[in-house]
Amino acid sequence: MLSRVLTVAAQEIRIGIRNRWILLATVILAVFSLALALLGSAPAGTLGVDRLTITVASLASLSVYLVPLIALLLAFDAVCGEVERGTLLMTFSCPISRSEFLIGKALGHTLVLTFALVIGYGLTAGLLVVTGGGSMTGLIDFSRLIATSILLGICFLAIGYVLSSLTRQSGTAAAAAIAAWLLLVVLYDLALLGALVANPSGVFASDVFPYAVLLNPADAFRLFNLAALGASDLVGGMAGVSETLPFSPALALVSLLAFAAGLLSLSALLIRRMTP
Repeated sequence: MLSRVLTVAAQEIRIGIRNRWILLATVILAVFSLALALLGSAPAGTLGVDRLTITVASLASLSVYLVPLIALLLAFDAVCGEVERGTLLMTFSCPISRSEFLIGKALGHTLVLTFALVIGYGLTAGLLVVTGGGSMTGLIDFSRLIATSILLGICFLAIGYVLSSLTRQSGTAAAAAIAAWLLLVVLYDLALLGALVANPSGVFASDVFPYAVLLNPADAFRLFNLAALGASDLVGGMAGVSETLPFSPALALVSLLAFAAGLLSLSALLIRRMTP
């Protein structure tokens, strides 16, 4: 089983290199993180924290937008693209189960995303440490950010696999992936904000909103990281919300794990039932 999974994963990594996905994702993450590191030098002196912590707080918000988009672009044609190229039937005719096929895809895409995050964000962390703008605490925060960004990416990879398994054409899957990104990353927060503004002290604010945050992996990711930083003085927003929640922010991490496991299981079920 392991050899078959690794074969599929290696193939996905080769595709990523051939399509320049690895290079593109790494450059995007590096450019944005370096820009935030340079812009973060001013508030660092005012707030009495090192630039690395300021950068981590900013990247926790930026990653909510970039990481899901990169993950969806990697995964949207993972299944339907194989159908269009006529390679899925050939793959399933080999001695490999459909679950092994999915695990191999997920492993390959996760490694591509991990490489981009480690190099893209790591360059910024290294630069700040060399120039005296970082500390050991900041490096720990940076490591936590990268680890949870990978988990966030897996959640959106799983969304991409579900969408790819439900469609037969890559164009349709791409449109669905962009719609999912807009819904979960942009519109979901706007809807919550609108409901809070409409009734700031009602039942929604006290009983519904805290748990609605957990249902969205993007919000759960941001909540956990900003709460772990104690970043309410740095960025406000979700960090300030974490101080009033009726549960520990660590539950947001559990939510991410459950979301990834649930959608990967759903995509495995859909792949088992589909006809190549």
